[in-house]
Amino acid sequence: MILKQGNYFHLTNGQISYIIEVIDEHYLVHRYFGKGIRRWNDSGKVAYYKRSYNTEHGMGNISFDDFPFEFPYQGHGDYRIEAISIEQSDGISMLDLSYVNYKIYKGKDNLNGLPSLRAEKEHAETLEIICEDQVAGVRVTLYYTIYHDQNVILRHQKLENIGTDYFYINNIQSMSLELPSMNWDCISFYGAHAAEANLSRFPLHHGIQRIESRRGSSSPNYHPFFSIVSPDTNVSQGEIYAMHLVYSGNFLAQAEMDQFGCVRMQIGIHPDEFIWKLDPKAVFESPEAVLVYTDQGLNGMSHIFHRLYREHLIPKQFVNQNRPVLLNSWEAMYCDVTMDKLERQMKLAAKAGIELFVLDDGWFREGNTTDTSMGDWECNYEKLPGGIRQVAQKAHDMGMQFGLWFEPEAVGKRSKLYEKHPDWILHVSGYEPTEGRHEYLLDLSRQEIQDYLVDIICSYLKDGDIQYIKWDMNRPLTDVCSERLNGRQKGETAHRYVLGLYKILSRITSEYPEVLIEGCSSGGARFDPGMLYYVAQNWTSDNTDVLDRTCIQSGFSYLYPPILMGAHVSASPNHQTGRESSLSVRYQVARQFNLGYELNLECVDKNEVEEIRNQIEAYKVDRNWMKEGQFYHHDTNQNYVMWSTVSKNQEKCMAMVFRKRHDFFSSHEIFHFLGLNPHWDYYLEQDGKIYGGDELMRIGLSIPLEKRDQDATVWTLQKVGL
Repeated sequence: MILKQGNYFHLTNGQISYIIEVIDEHYLVHRYFGKGIRRWNDSGKVAYYKRSYNTEHGMGNISFDDFPFEFPYQGHGDYRIEAISIEQSDGISMLDLSYVNYKIYKGKDNLNGLPSLRAEKEHAETLEIICEDQVAGVRVTLYYTIYHDQNVILRHQKLENIGTDYFYINNIQSMSLELPSMNWDCISFYGAHAAEANLSRFPLHHGIQRIESRRGSSSPNYHPFFSIVSPDTNVSQGEIYAMHLVYSGNFLAQAEMDQFGCVRMQIGIHPDEFIWKLDPKAVFESPEAVLVYTDQGLNGMSHIFHRLYREHLIPKQFVNQNRPVLLNSWEAMYCDVTMDKLERQMKLAAKAGIELFVLDDGWFREGNTTDTSMGDWECNYEKLPGGIRQVAQKAHDMGMQFGLWFEPEAVGKRSKLYEKHPDWILHVSGYEPTEGRHEYLLDLSRQEIQDYLVDIICSYLKDGDIQYIKWDMNRPLTDVCSERLNGRQKGETAHRYVLGLYKILSRITSEYPEVLIEGCSSGGARFDPGMLYYVAQNWTSDNTDVLDRTCIQSGFSYLYPPILMGAHVSASPNHQTGRESSLSVRYQVARQFNLGYELNLECVDKNEVEEIRNQIEAYKVDRNWMKEGQFYHHDTNQNYVMWSTVSKNQEKCMAMVFRKRHDFFSSHEIFHFLGLNPHWDYYLEQDGKIYGGDELMRIGLSIPLEKRDQDATVWTLQKVGL
């Protein structure tokens, strides 16, 4: 419910409240965001007083230097981080946005050319607040969407040129939030290729703390997420203010603690790699930001994101659909692909219960390396007589679906496409373009390149032979310059690239909505909500080592439900790390996620083939309730990782405790369950005993003492009486 009472707006659903006040019929100020309140009666206002080395603005002793602006802009004495800045055609950089009007309506509108969350009329309401600067010719519309039953506010801005001359947008953030002076911690996720999504926590201090990507994509280095949390926050308690950007390009997330201890946090397109010329009557929309509040700790935050993205972000047709268990060909044969090899793998896969066979890289290469043919997408018939259609038919004849790997955004120097269109790549005139993995990147901002990629991919989909695409992207953007843009507008290239990518994905998914697409970017380098609007799952990391995967999957699962995260059982020794682990442990670390296999089945002995078949059968039994279940992180010491999934009705639970190494100092650990019904009794399959839900949560269980490193203990519970 959104209320307009006097000079303030109150957005509330009983669980959260968000309050904005209009001061002096001019300024929008932020008054509150947090746990729901019934009404606001002017409480919590700062007592201002006259002080030196400051500026005053006709409202008593109010100074803009610590004023809680709802959407702060440049000039007028607010020296903190700003959410919007422009440069007029005469070089003046100034804004004075004044409140004009508002509108409240049910549901929300889609963003133009950008992904956004769904919010139907029965689920949400939206507030639009219009502010203008008549001198600069700027109109800004601020959007706030609140769901009826979730602790979420969706934010974005629309900027219009209502003047008679152009201006440049230098910065427009998707959201800005003011928080009171308190002790706060920051939580973010950092990483690298093959080491994504590591949780980082540190105290917020005076000054600006920021994370960012300027690599052209959301990147594995920092995730487009930032949160401010109370110091007592753990998995089960504590206040969290979290923001997540629905965007796949350069981003900036930052928080500033000012001289009085007050905090301003923001997220949006990175202004250092961005400029946009806005002509009269033209419009620019910022990406959508998701703002979450909870006082239930990290699991509380996680559950909000999980439900939100599962129900309102990924393509509708996949919301309730089980994902097929797949076998990917990459680690079995890399680029050395032949029809005989594929057919032998398919036969073994079908016997094991695999539902989808995926042909990865190599099917179009002239040789068996990654330095040829990229961008042509012409099947190598010497490797695969009969082509892709014949390979797909073999998979279908064995009862499996078929999937194909593409890297649409890249082109190699040794390709027909580059020979014909060397000007199609991102490049700066007069300079040698930068290669990455033998590749350049196509300029996706150009319509003819978008058309080429759509036509190529759809030519493989048109006959219905392909049910799955793995969409890869294996390098960051460099030489970020489009030949079709002039002057300062070349600074628009990075954002136009992302918009072009979204156009391509939108056209393909609109024409072939039933094709399952898995996003990938050297693993998790472009794992973000923007991509998940078009694809129903993402490859979490190129690193499939179980020890590393417990960290990677833990990090991503704070934000994304496990069904969206690809988790593969691969070979031992692991191809990325060389570490050895049992087939059972590899499976247990993957089974609560989107299960797949990526290993050479011909190198697996008969007993392990049978074990894989049993694993897949067990996974299929549980996946219906697990995909909708509540996923929990558990507080443990550093030698353990514990995850559990509790069914929607609390009648079932599966928990996995992973021990990194055998350690005498941690041999007496007790692990506590979460999310069970305390009034019910549960049967534990592993020992045949019955325990109370309250007993399991308050007292817990200890794992058997096994003298092994990298060991997994699994507990499965079922309500007594089922």
